[in-house]
Amino acid sequence: MKITESEFVISAVQPHQYPDDALPEIALAGRSNVGKSSLINKMILRKNLARTSGQPGKTQQLNYYRINGDLYFVDFPGYGYARVSKTERQQWGAMIETYLQHREPLKLVLMLVDLRHPPSKDDLIMYNWLKHYNIPVCIVTTKADKIPRSKWDKHVKIIKQALQTTPEDQVVLFSSELGLGRDQLWQVINEKISE
Repeated sequence: MKITESEFVISAVQPHQYPDDALPEIALAGRSNVGKSSLINKMILRKNLARTSGQPGKTQQLNYYRINGDLYFVDFPGYGYARVSKTERQQWGAMIETYLQHREPLKLVLMLVDLRHPPSKDDLIMYNWLKHYNIPVCIVTTKADKIPRSKWDKHVKIIKQALQTTPEDQVVLFSSELGLGRDQLWQVINEKISE
């Protein structure tokens, strides 16, 4: 995928703030610090359009990034971060739920899971939720550069078993450091958009 332009468009909380140009949307979900911003930056080959932060729980709205004028990446708040109040977490949950249930242009959710660790309880809830609502999901296992190549398959298998993935779920091994998985992920995204 050749990236000619990419821009941050809006941080939305309510449906009336979502863009209304009906471009296809690819949402990114995952726990805090799983590497969503790094993945966005690697996918669009920009250093820091999406702000990466050492402080988890930084994203608190749905952040819209328009790419090539053709599609949006929609970055969700990271889940599972303890230092955010329970009320705030519930508000994020409601905001994400509203989006997932009612957003017509949504084509695919990239669910990011850290390759180094088995999926968390929150990962399982998110995955089961997407399945319940029949929302297409691609599992992206991030931070592959942090473990030896010889252990990649074993870790991917642990994640698939824990989530109980189904055969139609695509799983992409990813590293924003190495650029690993970028082309494959663009292929998955483009196939979904053209369906």
